[in-house]
Amino acid sequence: MADHADVAAAHVLAHQFDDLAQQHEASSMGMWIFLATEIMFFGGLFAAYTIYRHAYPAAFDAGSRLLDWRFGATNTAVLICSSLTMAMAVHSAQLGKRKGLIAFLICTILLGLLFLGLKFGFEWPHDWAVHTVPSLNWAPQGEEFRIITAKHAVPQQVELFMFFYFVMTGLHALHMIVGVGLLAFLVVMARAGHFSPENPNPIEMSGLYWHFVDIVWIFLFPLLYLAGGLYS
Repeated sequence: MADHADVAAAHVLAHQFDDLAQQHEASSMGMWIFLATEIMFFGGLFAAYTIYRHAYPAAFDAGSRLLDWRFGATNTAVLICSSLTMAMAVHSAQLGKRKGLIAFLICTILLGLLFLGLKFGFEWPHDWAVHTVPSLNWAPQGEEFRIITAKHAVPQQVELFMFFYFVMTGLHALHMIVGVGLLAFLVVMARAGHFSPENPNPIEMSGLYWHFVDIVWIFLFPLLYLAGGLYS
C-alpha cells in the first residue's frame, strides 16, 4: 500500500519540487499572486466609480434606478449557488470521488452559463430596448427620463454611470467566460482520470479563481443595482 502511494505521488509530482506539499504551496502562492493582480485591476475600476459617484451623486442615483435590480438579484443567487457547487467539486477532488467531481463541475458550468445567458440574452437586450446604452443607444424616455429630471441629474453624467455599468459587468462577464472554459477543460481531464486525492491542485486553484469572480459580483450588485436608494 505504501509503495502504491509512493508511485501515485511520484506520478503527480513535477520534477522541480521536492514533495507534494511544496508543489501545493507553490501552486497556491502563484494563484494568490495572480488574484492580487486581478484585485488591483478591479480595484482601479472601483476607485474610479467611487470618485465619480462622490462627484455626481444625483446622476449615479438616477443611473442606478435605470437598471432592473431583479436581473442583478437573480444573477447574484445563481453565482452563490455556483460557489457552493464549486466548493463541492473541490471537496470531491480531495476525497478522490471522480463522479462527484465531474457532476459538480458540470453543475458549476451550467450555473455559469445561466448567468451569462441572463446577462447577454435578457438584461443587455433590455437595456438596449429602453435606450440606456451609452454612446450607441442613449435616449432614456418615459419613466426613466422623468427619474433623471426629477433628480436634477445631468443626462451626460447619468450616461457616465451607465458606462461604468457596462464596463464593469462586461469585464466580469469576460472573467466568467474564462472560468467556464477552464472548468470545461477540467471536466475533460477529470473524465480521463488525471485527478486524485494526491493531485487536487488544479481543481483547488480553479476554485479560488471561481470564488474570486463570484466575490467581485457580490460587490458589483449593490454598487450598481441598489445604490439608487442611497440618495432617495
